[in-house]
Amino acid sequence: MEANLDYEIRGVKLSDNLELESVLSTVMREFNIPEKGTALSDPELKNMFNAYQNKSSIYYVIISDNKILGGAGISKLKNSNKNICELQKMYFLKSARGIGLGKIMIEKCLNDALIFGYEDCYIETMHNMKSAQKLYLFQGFKYIKKPMGNTGHSSCPVWMLRKLQ
Repeated sequence: MEANLDYEIRGVKLSDNLELESVLSTVMREFNIPEKGTALSDPELKNMFNAYQNKSSIYYVIISDNKILGGAGISKLKNSNKNICELQKMYFLKSARGIGLGKIMIEKCLNDALIFGYEDCYIETMHNMKSAQKLYLFQGFKYIKKPMGNTGHSSCPVWMLRKLQ
């Protein structure tokens, strides 16, 4: 796809669940993400709409030609008493990568995180997702030495954090 891709970014809908699960799983498997200890084993992967219905979380999808190309969201960091959100399940099909959509999605999610009153944003990712890490660094995230909260993603070896306020 070209950089002038005709797309829409909107909140996830109930009717997106099946297609979104397929897109996210496809991308994770493309990057050889382990089936266990990662977002691939998250129960919410099958029902993304319901997973993001609380007042301090949101999930966006990118749509082009009535097809989901990817998505990203934020939600409170699981099992943390701190005022930290997590940038979650940010994955795009190959056709939607490298054209600036990641930057747009991060900015959209971080803007919402500020509105929700979060102080920091946390990310877990994989060593081989180098382009994503480069983008996160560009967006102000910094590597940290150990995981935060308890997301259940024991197979994710790269952790990053960004101050929001």
